[in-house]
Amino acid sequence: MADMAQAPDLAAAAACTRSGRAPARWLVLAAVAGIGLNLRPFLTAVGPLAPSIRAGTGLTYQGMAWLTLLPMLLMGVGAFFGPALRARLGARNAVLGALALLGTGCALRLGVTDGGWLIASAALCGLGVAVVQSACPGLVKQEFPGRVAPVMGLYSAALMGGGALGAQLSPYVTALSGSWREALALWALPALAALALAWVALPRAQRNHRLPDHAASRGQSAGAARALLRRPRTWLLMGCFGVMNGGYASLVAWLAPFYQGHGWSAPASGALVALMAVAQAGAALLLPALAAPRIDRRVWTVLALAMQVTGFAGLALWPDAAPYAWAVIGGAGLGGCFALYLVVALDHLPDPDSAGALSALMQGGGFLLAALAPWLTAMLQAHTGGFAAGWWYHLGCAALVCALTLRLNPASYGAAYGPDAAPAFAPKPLTTGPVNPLKKQK
Repeated sequence: MADMAQAPDLAAAAACTRSGRAPARWLVLAAVAGIGLNLRPFLTAVGPLAPSIRAGTGLTYQGMAWLTLLPMLLMGVGAFFGPALRARLGARNAVLGALALLGTGCALRLGVTDGGWLIASAALCGLGVAVVQSACPGLVKQEFPGRVAPVMGLYSAALMGGGALGAQLSPYVTALSGSWREALALWALPALAALALAWVALPRAQRNHRLPDHAASRGQSAGAARALLRRPRTWLLMGCFGVMNGGYASLVAWLAPFYQGHGWSAPASGALVALMAVAQAGAALLLPALAAPRIDRRVWTVLALAMQVTGFAGLALWPDAAPYAWAVIGGAGLGGCFALYLVVALDHLPDPDSAGALSALMQGGGFLLAALAPWLTAMLQAHTGGFAAGWWYHLGCAALVCALTLRLNPASYGAAYGPDAAPAFAPKPLTTGPVNPLKKQK
């Protein structure tokens, strides 16, 4: 596994040669949070506006599924190319370009005239998000090597908090402006703000530093990816991450239309999706912090999966009994599990390049699987006349991932990835008091 540990990264090289005035730690954290906030509103804004979008474009439920399916497919495909792109451009430049692409995709929605153009704009957004999601975990491990869990929790919480904003605000913007197109295009503005913040905050290489050869970088990054793909553990992580995230994709696409079918208005159903996303954000921030004292994250991950099972069971069996409870419980389970799996992937290997490559592969394969979930749920709805069958499907998926998660014993990391695996190091003893990610790690 030496080739994985030695895979070059321009950002890692830059980290060794920053200018004398490195960005403040709080500013880097703010950039991580700002970037995360922009990765989901373009998805979550669609569900609450589904009736208006269908009326304005003629899309069926199966057509609407492509507004979630295609971006997530591109997130998956793009993640496989993320390590090579990061090696060529550096994490900073890759993230800046991706945010510009995301903002462009959102802005183009202002002028869409049919479903095809709307789906194309979703593809642009998905490409931008794919690059960010593949670059950010390695960047976090590089900048905060001793605080990976809480900082990844912050990133995940921001990501899901942005999803809450998209679901909550878009119906109200539509009501005020009279146009669902304006509500969707609005999300270009925070993307541009995040671009400006990232431009200032993310570390850059010194001008006079000789960076690695691009061809060698791409070749060695590809070699690292091939080495990782030969390991069964990589495929296990991909499968678990994808099957679990399929539940999120389906809830983002169909929770609002599901309750609109039960008589809810667009703003009310959007508020429910927003509440789910807030619960996701809270759990994404809290569970990694609770799991930080020990390298074994399985107890908290299984708890998160059990919450998913409970949430989907409530939606399938008693949807009108406690809709807010099902949204909170299921959302917390999804958010906590998402964040913990990102941490677990980074736990496997100590080198930021190798760990970032593993995280990118996990997300790549995972999002390819997750992308199918909204379409499968739409097909089940078409055949059964309701969404309950889809909720049962996701309940079974969560139970399956729960069983597979039990195999992620940190003692097995060495066997999974050889002598370079992360459990060669032991977690540092906890100090009293809260973790402070702002403090520079040695």
